[in-house]
Amino acid sequence: MRNLIPKGILRKMLLPPTYGLHLTPGAEFTVLSVEVWSTCLVVNIHVESAAGRAAPEIAIEDHWGTPYTLRDSASVGTRNLQVFTPSLPPGTRSLTIRSTDDDADPRLVVTFAVPLMREAGEAAKAPVSRPVRLRRPA
Repeated sequence: MRNLIPKGILRKMLLPPTYGLHLTPGAEFTVLSVEVWSTCLVVNIHVESAAGRAAPEIAIEDHWGTPYTLRDSASVGTRNLQVFTPSLPPGTRSLTIRSTDDDADPRLVVTFAVPLMREAGEAAKAPVSRPVRLRRPA
């Protein structure tokens, strides 16, 4: 079995707001998570009735219009991992996965809210606190 653990740093794990079975002509699947690595994205998928089923054909979109490319895919039992490059650009706020089994009509599978992530090497900035002066009623 080949090693699908990406090189780089695991920056964030995105979980879907709901888990639901997505039915397409080619597969029945549920997106379990998206791992945000410094070098790529890994989509973790559970494929229903995996025996004889093809891996789901998916595409990733963000609000910037970043072109994501499928680099690798592997299945073990009912689990399918799909690796896409590049990683999320700075400032990305949402990530959408669509099923492309039917190219004429790509269907929405799930949309993730992406929390703000610091760039590598960027220190956390402490909020500036100022003393509060209370006014006495006149």
